[in-house]
Amino acid sequence: MVEQRFASVDDYIDSFPDEVQLVLSELRQTIRAAAPGAREGVSYHMPTLTLGDRTLVYFAGWKTHVALYAVPALDDALEAELTPYRGAKGTLTFSLRKPVPYPLVGRVVGELVARQGRS
Repeated sequence: MVEQRFASVDDYIDSFPDEVQLVLSELRQTIRAAAPGAREGVSYHMPTLTLGDRTLVYFAGWKTHVALYAVPALDDALEAELTPYRGAKGTLTFSLRKPVPYPLVGRVVGELVARQGRS
């Protein structure tokens, strides 16, 4: 299988079927709203947002789900809400068969922004 490289986040999103494009576009919009100063790019073949010189979050689409990557453990209350979506190694996975909890995604990204501001 040949790895596909993307010149932009738009190219990445456009490579998916229409119904997944809608979800990825809404995910992108939610992340950008929670991190208005973040820069967008593509890293590791997926959309990436950086704040300053540090990666904030990655997101990606798959056949049956979308995911956020490199999400560390957060405060206990937020972590309790994330439990159904937690995967291995800091991954949050959201099934395409259920509504994506965009407000929860926004809160996660907001917390990641706050953490970067504290470090």
